[in-house]
Amino acid sequence: MAVNNTNHANFIPASYILGAKINKLDMIETLCQIDLFIQAGGFHQIITLNAEMLYAAQERPELLTLINGADLVLPDGRGIVWACNYLKQPVPERVTGIDLLQQMLQQGSLNGWRFYFLGGRPNVARQAAQLAEENHPGLQIVGTRHGYFVESEEADIVKEIADSRADILCVGLGFPRQDQFIQKYGEQFNVKIAVGVGGSFDVLAGLVKRAPLKWQKLGLEWLWRLCLEPSRWRRVMALPKFKWLVYKTAWTREDNTKNTTKKQLPK
Repeated sequence: MAVNNTNHANFIPASYILGAKINKLDMIETLCQIDLFIQAGGFHQIITLNAEMLYAAQERPELLTLINGADLVLPDGRGIVWACNYLKQPVPERVTGIDLLQQMLQQGSLNGWRFYFLGGRPNVARQAAQLAEENHPGLQIVGTRHGYFVESEEADIVKEIADSRADILCVGLGFPRQDQFIQKYGEQFNVKIAVGVGGSFDVLAGLVKRAPLKWQKLGLEWLWRLCLEPSRWRRVMALPKFKWLVYKTAWTREDNTKNTTKKQLPK
C-alpha cells in the first residue's frame, strides 16, 4: 500500500466509479501535485487508470484495493472519462500515462527531479532515457533496468533503485504487475513518487508510434494500437463489457432514487 508522511493526498478531489477512486485533476494540476509530493517527502504511488484495468478490478477485489490505496489515481483512458461524465461525476480531462511521463520529464529538467526507468525489453529503458535526456537538457535519469527479471532478483533491483537516490521511479511492467510491484516495496525504493507507465518506454525510445492526433481526439487510439498489435484484441473486448457495467450502475442508481422517494403519511 502507498504510504506517505503527509495528508496531501487526502485533500485531492475525486470521483468514485465502480468502486474506484479517480482524482479530479487536469495535467497542470497533476504536475503541481507531484511537486507537492516531492517537496513533502515520504513515498507516494500514482496509478494511471483505464477502462480495462477498472473492469479487471471488478472481478479481482485485490486490484480494487490496490487502486484505492494509491495516493493519486488519474483517468488514463477515454472510457474512464466517459464513465465519470455519464455517472455525473466528471473529471477535468484525460491524463494518459505517456503524456504524464513526457510532462514530468519536461518539468523535471527544470526542477532538478531525478528519475529511474524500470521496465520494457532489454535496452529499451536505456534507449528511452538517452533520447529523453537529449530532448530535455538538464534532465537527470540516474538509472535504468529492463523488465525481464524474476522474483529472486527483486531485492537487488530495489536496492539499486534506492541507491540511485531518484525522486521519481517510472515502472513499465504493465498492469497489474507494475502497480503490484510498486505497492509491494513502497518506501524501500527510497523515492518520493513511483508511477506505472505501461508501454511508455517503447514510445520514448521511438519503437512504437502513437496514434495521429486526429485519432486521439476521436477516441480511436485503442483502434490504432489494435492495428499495430492485433494480439491486443482480447484486451479490447473488455471495453464494451466496461460500458455495460457503467450503464447498469446508472440504471441501478435511478431505480434506487425512485424507491427512496419520501412517502406521505396517511391523513
